[in-house]
Amino acid sequence: MDLEKTIMSLCLAKGVSGDETEAAELALSILKEYTDDCYIKNGNVIGHFGIKGKKPHILIDAHIDQIGFAVTHITDDGFLKISGCGGIDRRILSAQQVVVMGKRLVNGVICSIPPHLETDESKVPEMTDICIDMGMSKEQAEQVISPGDKIAFAPHCEKLIGDRICGTAIDDRCGVAAVLRAMDIVKDMTLQCEVTVLFSAQEEVGERGAKIAAFDIDPDIALAVDVSFALTSDDSELKCGKMSKGCMIGVSPVLDRKLSERFIEIAKERELPYQIEVMSESTGTNADRFSVNRGGAKAVTLSIPLKYMHTPAEVISVSDVENTARLIAAYLEGASE
Repeated sequence: MDLEKTIMSLCLAKGVSGDETEAAELALSILKEYTDDCYIKNGNVIGHFGIKGKKPHILIDAHIDQIGFAVTHITDDGFLKISGCGGIDRRILSAQQVVVMGKRLVNGVICSIPPHLETDESKVPEMTDICIDMGMSKEQAEQVISPGDKIAFAPHCEKLIGDRICGTAIDDRCGVAAVLRAMDIVKDMTLQCEVTVLFSAQEEVGERGAKIAAFDIDPDIALAVDVSFALTSDDSELKCGKMSKGCMIGVSPVLDRKLSERFIEIAKERELPYQIEVMSESTGTNADRFSVNRGGAKAVTLSIPLKYMHTPAEVISVSDVENTARLIAAYLEGASE
């Protein structure tokens, strides 16, 4: 697998929470290279590996959706009023390019007041104050756009220096790529357990896809592959991981401590770089859903360090994705011994 190419292609696919079709179909097409038993159900991409019914049943998840917006109203002047889908940072919205997913794709720009005319530069606009300009009249807009249509930041993904990538929807398409890469590594291995891969929908709006999928799949063990905060110049090393230093293995009251320790052991045995991410309460990932599914599942988070989360300029190191994939593959190999 060309991991860098896979990450970038996944990031360019649109898939705002609740409308993940394009991204899900792309992920499914790649997953089909490793198993014939895969499909989309209730928005989730699901694939089966190993021996059905053979314990333990291991679920490996990464969410396929991205943050974005929804159309709430078309003004008399042809502008769109919007609401957020997921954790939107209103500070960075002015003048961002977006794509409206109506009857056809429509490009637009979030309106911005020039600094020359701004009277209060410290003000962060409320979501109800934000508009999108598409250069259309109300009549033109209504021909192709309806309330409820999803809006994404204009997709882009570019290489930076070294192995770093910057773009939209890297949260959590890099996690999807890590899972696909792990399956690429074990493709010639006879897995002596049951493994289900899940690329879950609607994580950004309450981990909804993970909840219904976990109930249906009912795993014994669940790995939530997501992103977490990478250190930037204005933050603390005590709160963040570091880019290019490997997977962040989660430790939390809602996670299984022995499972976390097992991943740490594997990383040491395989000489894979890793970091420990301590979370004092819940994790804010799909692992929170997996751990309380039905009678419960042993859950762990495996996170890829990411800068500038929930912006159109998220940044990761490809080596962190590769090392996360190798850690997952090594765990599956051990579970099959």
